[in-house]
Amino acid sequence: MEGPTPVSALIHAATMVTAGVFLIARSSFVYEYSGNVLGYITIVGAMTAFCASTIGLLQNDLKRVIAYSTCSQLGYMIFSCGLSNYSAGIFHLSNHAFFKALLFLSAGSIIHAVNDEQDMRKMGGLKNLISFTYSMVVIGSLALIGFPFLTGFYSKDLILELAYGKYSYFGFFAYCLGSMGAFFTSFYSMRLLCLTFLSLPAGHRYVIGFARDEFNNITMVLGILAIPSIFIGFYTKDMVMGMGTDFFKTAIYVPFVCNAAFDAEFIVLFYKNLPVNLSIFASILAFVLYTYQFKFLFRLKTSYFGNKIYTFFNRKWFFDKVYSECLGQFFFKFGYSISYKFVDRGIFEILGPTGLTVFFLKDFIQFS
Repeated sequence: MEGPTPVSALIHAATMVTAGVFLIARSSFVYEYSGNVLGYITIVGAMTAFCASTIGLLQNDLKRVIAYSTCSQLGYMIFSCGLSNYSAGIFHLSNHAFFKALLFLSAGSIIHAVNDEQDMRKMGGLKNLISFTYSMVVIGSLALIGFPFLTGFYSKDLILELAYGKYSYFGFFAYCLGSMGAFFTSFYSMRLLCLTFLSLPAGHRYVIGFARDEFNNITMVLGILAIPSIFIGFYTKDMVMGMGTDFFKTAIYVPFVCNAAFDAEFIVLFYKNLPVNLSIFASILAFVLYTYQFKFLFRLKTSYFGNKIYTFFNRKWFFDKVYSECLGQFFFKFGYSISYKFVDRGIFEILGPTGLTVFFLKDFIQFS
């Protein structure tokens, strides 16, 4: 959903798009007695986390990258609920609200600084010009990718550990796709930083040259949001997710047989550290490619297979094309030919004003 930057920060971080996660968690007493539905929820959530992260990988609009990261994080929350880890999903939802609002409002600060430009390919070199906003984007991006000891680390990695600790096919499926999603999330977050701040200036000299931070309400809010983006996960993890906590009380129903939280403590260390290692490796890879190997990226993009892959991900797996041609056109033709011409202008007109007019006009002519 598109909107002004403050509206995007609100609806993508804490309200509308996260309402489904809240609804599933509050309906846990229904879902826990329908194992098949929980399996479908897990599959849909895991595929959402993976697909949305691949879409954000090659988007060029600044806000669109952050928006697709929201879709990806929603996938984590959903498959966490599908694996009966409702409290972990809600915990990630609350943590995600802080750093995602920080990222969207930072994007607004960047867009204002470069004369309402949103294409990252026309930015670059902004690190020293809007250094405060750069610091805020770094904090938000590190929290998003689950960098150790920041807010996202305590909820996102916990969800993946719990998924593996479920020791089921659905759990392993969610863990694998979630780990790949963490890799891509880290890659496009670093890509955003490189294209916007660290690369050589690529925009108009009169726009880039006059970009600067204005210490006003925007920067004040960014500074406030940066604090919970760093600390809130650490200070609330024991209260919300600690062993034996009754934080949610009866708001969430989980049977006693769901003990993935205990099993997750004893999984192999390799699988515990794998998502973090993938995230750090993806960040380093993106930094090297977009800072020193951009010519290699250009050759890769213009190659035959590279262009096909770029087009596929940049056009969002062709979801919009399929939706428009298969559903949009169908309902448009149905609305015009059936609903409008056959029903409104046909049946209703014959039984309504046109038919009544002809009927009474005949009688009038006969009597006259």
